[in-house]
Amino acid sequence: MLWLSVTPSLLPRDALFQGLISAISAATGYLLGVFLSWLVRYLISRDSPWPDPRRTHWLALIAVALAGTPIMLFWFSHSQDEIRDLMGMSHMSWHAYPAIALVSHVVFVFLVLLGWAWADAVRALTRRLRKFAPPRIAAITSALLVATLTVLLLNGVVAKYSMRVMNSSFAALNDETTAESEPTTSPLRSGGPGSLVTWDSIGLQGRVFIGTGPAVADLERFNGTPAKEPIRSYVGLGSEGDPRANAKLAVAEMERSGAFSRKIIAVAGTTGTGWINRSTVDSLEYMYNGDTATVAIQYSYLPSWLSFLVDNERCRRAGQALFEAVSARIRKIPEGQRPKLVVFGESLGTSGAEAPFGTIPDIAARTDGAFFAGPIVNNPVWKATLRDRDKGSPERLPMFENGDLVRFVANRHDIAAAEKRPWPSISRILFLQHASDPVVWWDPGTILRKPDWLREKRGPDVHPGIRWIPLITFLQISADMVASDKVPDGHGHNYSSEIPYAWQAILQVPGWTDGKSARLGPELARY
Repeated sequence: MLWLSVTPSLLPRDALFQGLISAISAATGYLLGVFLSWLVRYLISRDSPWPDPRRTHWLALIAVALAGTPIMLFWFSHSQDEIRDLMGMSHMSWHAYPAIALVSHVVFVFLVLLGWAWADAVRALTRRLRKFAPPRIAAITSALLVATLTVLLLNGVVAKYSMRVMNSSFAALNDETTAESEPTTSPLRSGGPGSLVTWDSIGLQGRVFIGTGPAVADLERFNGTPAKEPIRSYVGLGSEGDPRANAKLAVAEMERSGAFSRKIIAVAGTTGTGWINRSTVDSLEYMYNGDTATVAIQYSYLPSWLSFLVDNERCRRAGQALFEAVSARIRKIPEGQRPKLVVFGESLGTSGAEAPFGTIPDIAARTDGAFFAGPIVNNPVWKATLRDRDKGSPERLPMFENGDLVRFVANRHDIAAAEKRPWPSISRILFLQHASDPVVWWDPGTILRKPDWLREKRGPDVHPGIRWIPLITFLQISADMVASDKVPDGHGHNYSSEIPYAWQAILQVPGWTDGKSARLGPELARY
């Protein structure tokens, strides 16, 4: 299993994460070997003790390891360089290999010692239980008791105090400020003059969202015509309301700033920390020359990976509450005077953005467009669409009901192809998902099941040598997720330059061209 851990995955791996994957894989292989050895001895009765492995057996094992490991390391180096070439990244330096060896050995020894300690506890308890029960029953009972105690200890003590420490740390981070989050002086922004929410209450990411974006001068310089100042509304956790109360407050904030008189209103799904991709909002504001209003609420201050585990239901409740509140207010406006209503989200934000809807037709019926970038595994609508895709279409870029309502794309070439095909729906829905994005393709099911996207032709930025290996593939993709936004734009979980092309495919803004999208690219920033 150690050798299998160096096979290619979706993204380049650095020394730390390759060392961790190799250590966990080797420890898992060791565990399986020990378990199978124990099982054989347990099932086969012998009068005499089992003999120790002969010296020749150990020598043969060492010889195989010495012969095979250099071959696998050479393959690892070659495949990692090829993945880097696909993404326009520099090759791995030579000093990464000693670092991989060091990390993998240290972590492997730690895991094995942990396993030995667990086994010693089982053996000690077994010796005591043998006074009251047959040996085999005593052994099974001991293993179950120690396993139960371990789970209770992890859930009741380790998890509890770890969450307490992390909550305290991330709450403090939420109160910090950056150079880009100076208090706003605009009455059209939350936290500004006349706002219903205070600057301190909207959190770090809320302050960044409010404090950035194109100014009127930027819009006029780009478009060459008089522009409006974009409206941005944001309600943070500091408002201390539940999702419904915060959604109601967000709508009141929109009323105050005149958001419902704008040409288009965008309801944003935020990630765990409250983050919104600046490129997504900025693109809309450039395309509509500032005649926009964007609204979002914060539901957590935990990072996305942790929020995904413990706050996902809160994310969905917040997304549903905000959309329902905004939609209800828009319906009070006479039909011919209503602004366009769109929803969008990225990463965990897609979970909140799609939460108000049960199906693709439901999204199309209740919005004027929807844009989801880098969707995640527990999005019911996205998962159902992949599952029910048209026969013969790949999971990586599925076709659903002939693409009448929704299209899936991975890059600007796919977007152009999607626009060329007839798209009869007035409300268009677009999923942007890179073939190399581990956040999109991470799924615990890959531990034991080969996913469809690995049965199909690989995407343009995915190494052709990637293969499904039980458990190993899941570990690799999990490690890939950590650095998924550290790769160049257009790969992994890094979405930026494709965004204006995606919005144009959805909204068909009059006067906007691919040339403008290309010119806008350098103006955009993800963070």
